[in-house]
Amino acid sequence: MLDVRLMHNELRDQNVILEEKVRERTHEIEDTRLQIVRRLGRAAEFRDNETGMHVIRMSHACSYVAKAAGLSEADCELILTAAPMHDIGKIGIPDNILLKPGKLTAEEWDIMKTHSQIGADLLSGHHSELLETAQSIALTHHEKWDGGGYPNGLAGEDIPLFGRITAICDVFDALTMKRPYKDAWTIDQAYDYINEQSGAHFDPSTVEIFNR
Repeated sequence: MLDVRLMHNELRDQNVILEEKVRERTHEIEDTRLQIVRRLGRAAEFRDNETGMHVIRMSHACSYVAKAAGLSEADCELILTAAPMHDIGKIGIPDNILLKPGKLTAEEWDIMKTHSQIGADLLSGHHSELLETAQSIALTHHEKWDGGGYPNGLAGEDIPLFGRITAICDVFDALTMKRPYKDAWTIDQAYDYINEQSGAHFDPSTVEIFNR
């Protein structure tokens, strides 16, 4: 009886240790997955932004706006993780277009606009919530509230909410950055532009949340 009791206790202790090891391993895998996703997003940015920090800043802004919009903690974490891949399709854009210091020709602009579909294609084919969200953001973050965006000319609430949030945060951060084709705007200039484009480029209700 004592031997059985000792074996039972040993087995119980081993199960506790095993469960802890599984939790640690799961956390490690999850952390590694997030790091890979974020670094993948930064990889595209390194081609035209030597620090790659744009995707970090704008993804945090997306999370803040999502929280202010009343989204769940899980959704805020989801957009924080998925948004850095919004421009992964830039990998498929030639350097002479992506890094051109002057204005793009109509033909070059048509090529540049394909990065949304390229990104969506790269992220397609896997049924994880993260990659499906990242695919949607990559595809829709250049759509406009009035239907004048690309690649599919979506309008209003036909544009997924995460795409609408990302659109504002992406443009705001991009405007305040120095790029090969422009100087950095001031915070006030970028803020004014976002509000001027409310109802045209951007979802008015999301602009109100952004303002708060």
